[in-house]
Amino acid sequence: MFSKEEALQIKKDFWIAFAAEYPRKWLLYNTKIKDVTFKFHVDNKKAQVLLDIEPKDENKRIVYYEKVESLKNILVEEYLPDAIFERNFYLQNGKILSRVWVEIEGISINNKNTWPRVFEFFSEKMDAFERFFYEHEDYIKDLEINT
Repeated sequence: MFSKEEALQIKKDFWIAFAAEYPRKWLLYNTKIKDVTFKFHVDNKKAQVLLDIEPKDENKRIVYYEKVESLKNILVEEYLPDAIFERNFYLQNGKILSRVWVEIEGISINNKNTWPRVFEFFSEKMDAFERFFYEHEDYIKDLEINT
């Protein structure tokens, strides 16, 4: 086990190393859709690239999710064959959001030997997610267009 300070330093070192290896500006929070964001996640068991849809307005959340879900065949066939869709994803704090993600298991942020695999996964999958989003963002953003 690591102390809290050591664990924080490992996380910091991980993200610095990732940024050095893949120095580009990722889309992440800049989707121009309030509360629709891309995220990287890594812990002691898995790494994930996520699209979180979490507007406070439940109806907006569902509409945005259904728009992405209506493009599922395109996303899976052309970009991310292993994408997982969850209309109602429950966070540990009880919050409900919609999520689409990909993940790999068998890695650990605490094991530097797995970092290159995570970095490559992050780069490949986030790039695919971003290309999908840019291709379909007008449709996803426009709440007046029905799914």
